Amino acid sequence: MQPAPTIALHMSNVETIPGKTITASLGLVTGSTVRAKHIGKDIFAGLKNLVGGELKQYTELLNESRNEAIQRMMMQAHTMGANGVVNVRFATSNVAAGASELFCYGTAVVVE
Repeated sequence: MQPAPTIALHMSNVETIPGKTITASLGLVTGSTVRAKHIGKDIFAGLKNLVGGELKQYTELLNESRNEAIQRMMMQAHTMGANGVVNVRFATSNVAAGASELFCYGTAVVVE
């Protein structure tokens, strides 16, 4: 399976994109991924909890999840004809024991 192409759009977590003018608002766009914890990482995380410190395996998992959700949101926006997304937000939820969803959403826009 080939990886999805990387889409690059203007993105902002506020209502505007600095230095750009929004000429059209195209609606809500979303992207999500559901990831399960890895048993080996859980064992290591349990040991790490005893001595403290960053759980780097989980940090990497969350970064990968965020990037995947963003790319899926941007792909949807691109398909709609947008070249930007404003009001970008993230949410997480547990969907099963040991599995969580990372959800990204915003408003697709056309900017000049």
